[in-house]
Amino acid sequence: MTPQPNPEVGAAVKAADRAHVFHSWSAQELIDPLAVAGAEGSYFWDYDGKRYLDFTSGLVYTNIGYQHPKVVAAIQEQAATLSTFAPAFAVEARSEAARLIAERTPGDLDKIFFTNGGADAVEHAVRMARLHTGRPKVLSAYRSYHGGTQQAINITGDPRRWASDSAAAGVVHFWAPFLYRSRFYAETEEQECARALEHLETTIAFEGPGTVAAIILETIPGTAGIMVPPPGYLAGVREICDKYGIVLILDEVMAGFGRTGEWFAADLFGVVPDLITFAKGVNSGYVPLGGVAISGAIAETFGKRPYPGGLTYSGHPLACAAAAATINVMAEEGVVENAKNLGASVVGPALRELAERHPSVGDVRGVGMFWALDLVKNRETREPLVPYNAAGEANAPMAAFGAAAKKHGIWPFINMNRTHVVPPCNATEAELKEGLAALDSALSVADEYVE
Repeated sequence: MTPQPNPEVGAAVKAADRAHVFHSWSAQELIDPLAVAGAEGSYFWDYDGKRYLDFTSGLVYTNIGYQHPKVVAAIQEQAATLSTFAPAFAVEARSEAARLIAERTPGDLDKIFFTNGGADAVEHAVRMARLHTGRPKVLSAYRSYHGGTQQAINITGDPRRWASDSAAAGVVHFWAPFLYRSRFYAETEEQECARALEHLETTIAFEGPGTVAAIILETIPGTAGIMVPPPGYLAGVREICDKYGIVLILDEVMAGFGRTGEWFAADLFGVVPDLITFAKGVNSGYVPLGGVAISGAIAETFGKRPYPGGLTYSGHPLACAAAAATINVMAEEGVVENAKNLGASVVGPALRELAERHPSVGDVRGVGMFWALDLVKNRETREPLVPYNAAGEANAPMAAFGAAAKKHGIWPFINMNRTHVVPPCNATEAELKEGLAALDSALSVADEYVE
């Protein structure tokens, strides 16, 4: 579709937004939201007709891009047939979505509890773990994000937690491995893995193994920096959980459904958790949907004992129809394979080449269509380009980089001192090269702040 400028409508949309919409994670008077006129595939555009290549996939969820005709048609057909129905009934769209998800989950995670999004999926996974074990505590990593609801934000390990952290939610944080900024003085991935596992087991010992219901980890952390765990780490966590009777929850809200070049990132590591949380890519965000994939043992806990939880819109027919259509599209069009192949042959090599030429790039990491660049002031000291949780003038270098990226036609995903490269999983090689060229130009602005 060719964008058609219509600035008058854009101004009206912007005015209504500023008058009435309360935006998340924002100081309301300090933001200037772009008025979006439309989107298709890997692109969206504003009312002035300027088009952007979306290197954010929305919020890392449009895994098949915007407005895929088969998913749009499935939503329209479902709306005409049965637009909504209560969750206590068997509905074709709900059953089919659950079947297709269960076919792709690892191990025996064959029961699907539907939620409205990722945060409430985490809430329910934790509740299931606590009820299954009869224990109160949950361990989660620093450098993590698990959602904005009360329990999920307490489990989160980044600064978004601070304002809402009650310190009474039964959550204990620990350090997960991250060699580039190691907390364990490690020099190799092997050392980082071994020391991180020792630290985790020591934390459990001092907290009391009999008090820990679950360990929750993003299989590959998302907004915290796309830190692919070293070989053996997740397998080691699985062993620790088995040793102490702890439930292992893998949060795949971002990493799931093709983002890493596998249906679930757990498949990259050969690890089967007890619970998987998902959302976002399950239906490319076309209608809000999330859920928990549940192992046989935990499902059996609630075989004759009621599960004390539910949602009015659990398994909403429109959302489930979109999920079934999305999964089928991904299978038919080879979207997962595309993410894997182009991530390895195009995105990864190009980002590493950019790192060689731009002194502001301290580290490149990722897999599939799930990458991050750590931007630094000094490669030797690894000092971040901006301070941790910077705002205002302290964040000026990242703000300048972001503005340059938009000027060159890509919409970047920026968090603290990192820019993430997370395009749609079905992006073409040409689109990726276009975006990477724009990123190259924007990094020249970041280079100006290198000491």
